[in-house]
Amino acid sequence: MVDHATPNLPARDFAASADFYGRLGFEQGWRDAGWMILMRGGLTLEFFPYPDLDPTSSSFSCCLRVDDLDALYRQCVAAGVPITTTGFPRVHPPRREASGITIAYLVDPDGTLVRLIQN
Repeated sequence: MVDHATPNLPARDFAASADFYGRLGFEQGWRDAGWMILMRGGLTLEFFPYPDLDPTSSSFSCCLRVDDLDALYRQCVAAGVPITTTGFPRVHPPRREASGITIAYLVDPDGTLVRLIQN
């Protein structure tokens, strides 16, 4: 097995999170009352219940490094994620940063910042 890490993220409602990420190509691998695992190819996101989370004050985040950032971004847009600078959820288009990496930003319905980074 190759070493890997899986982000552990909050979810106010597992069904709502599974629906949101499902529209982005993630499939449910495990779910019970206390944990949910979603997978998309080599990406794995794990969720814990946080029903009282205030998305406006959330400081949760993670990075997903992908081989085809443009395709994932297009899938976000096709799924109806708004391209805007405020609100939840939202997505910001990919751009090359001063560091040389190309990155897009996705904010999920719970206020979690998901950095989408081109490998």
